[in-house]
Amino acid sequence: MNILYIIVFTLMSIGLVFTMIRFVKGPRSGDRALALDTFSIIITAAMVLLAHVFDRYIYIDVALIYAVLGFVGIIVIARYIEGAL
Repeated sequence: MNILYIIVFTLMSIGLVFTMIRFVKGPRSGDRALALDTFSIIITAAMVLLAHVFDRYIYIDVALIYAVLGFVGIIVIARYIEGAL
């Protein structure tokens, strides 16, 4: 594995740790929703990077589906928090 991949995965892992801290510690529900969205984005980016590392580009399709579902999910959560649902 290339050293660049190790650096990128390490930075993503650090980002996931900070995101989980914000999700657990966030004083308001909006902070938790934003942390959940950030978590989803980082996981999607990790899937795309893994597709490139393993030369299995079918994982990019999975990442796209996960991104769309994450987007729809965060819209539902935002509507629920707003009280419009």
